[in-house]
Amino acid sequence: MEQILAKIEKSIQSIQEYSKVKPEIAIILGTGLGELAEDIEDKVSIPYQKISNFPVSTVHGHSGNLVLGKIEGKNVVAMQGRFHFYEGYSMKEITFPVRVMKKLGANIIIISNAAGGMNRFFARGDLMLIHDHINLMGSNPLIGPNEEKLGPRFPDMSQAYDLELIKLTQKVALEEGILMHKGIYAGLTGPMLETPAEYRYLIKMGADVVGMSTVPEVIVANHMGMRVLGISCITDLAIDGVVEKVQFGEILKAAAKSEPIMTRIVRKVIRNIDY
Repeated sequence: MEQILAKIEKSIQSIQEYSKVKPEIAIILGTGLGELAEDIEDKVSIPYQKISNFPVSTVHGHSGNLVLGKIEGKNVVAMQGRFHFYEGYSMKEITFPVRVMKKLGANIIIISNAAGGMNRFFARGDLMLIHDHINLMGSNPLIGPNEEKLGPRFPDMSQAYDLELIKLTQKVALEEGILMHKGIYAGLTGPMLETPAEYRYLIKMGADVVGMSTVPEVIVANHMGMRVLGISCITDLAIDGVVEKVQFGEILKAAAKSEPIMTRIVRKVIRNIDY
């Protein structure tokens, strides 16, 4: 485990060659939602290829940059594109940047994603606050030896998503007149979308949306004691297990349409975060 500490330190050294910003807040921008990074002031954008030990994003819609700067007067670090288990990376590899951002100084992480909606009250383009998740990925980034300097062997996940950040985001959405659902995210590996039978199974389990990311990052963020806010953009629907046939390009379009709303909410949440 000393090796992972050395890798984190090496990554930090690579980042600090470009920027000395000590971020307070980390942001992971999911499929089609990377444009929030364009709103970062005094920004420095670092391609993942320039950062030691970082994977490289291979998915269309993920720019592949780490961006440091300010939003609403607060120092931030944003991943403009994330990594997925289905790309062939290990669970430890896809969550490694979370550990780096925490060690850079971020104690809060805002995680966004595109997801398929299964709740009959959801519509394409809606936003949902994640208040809990179900890990159906068949693996976990904490499997293997534990490094106590990073977090406990058995981290508590009873409040994996920070209640105060959820309340703040609900308040912001209400003030902005934006519909904001709250629900449970099911994490599957992908890369294929689910079958009708799988959607019906997930609905019976109590999931409101399904996606191919987020859960591993949230596990590692909790392991390291970070406060987590998760927001899903509903890009396709399978209400009551009735699947709307969809192409990946349509998912990107739906995410892009919701991106300005997501940006508005996240900016105001950051403005009002009280440490």
